[in-house]
Amino acid sequence: MTERESEDPVLRSRERIRTAANLGKRLGYSCFGGALVLFVLNYYLGGSSLSISITVALLIVGSLLLAPAIIFGYAANAADREDQGLPHGH
Repeated sequence: MTERESEDPVLRSRERIRTAANLGKRLGYSCFGGALVLFVLNYYLGGSSLSISITVALLIVGSLLLAPAIIFGYAANAADREDQGLPHGH
């Protein structure tokens, strides 16, 4: 960031939102990946009801993390495009 950008509270807030969104995406996709691996292991090894419950819980947590992270990430990028005067993309 330039010095002007580091002093602007809107840009700092947008960067915090973007950082949180990236973390949310990383955690959400990790939950989905873990659920997929656990599902495949359960399928081939004959898992218990506990492992099925963990798979479902990972899918729910992944969804709860990923949905807002994607929305806020797109919002931060759209705000940057708007500041630069670029087209909206729709």
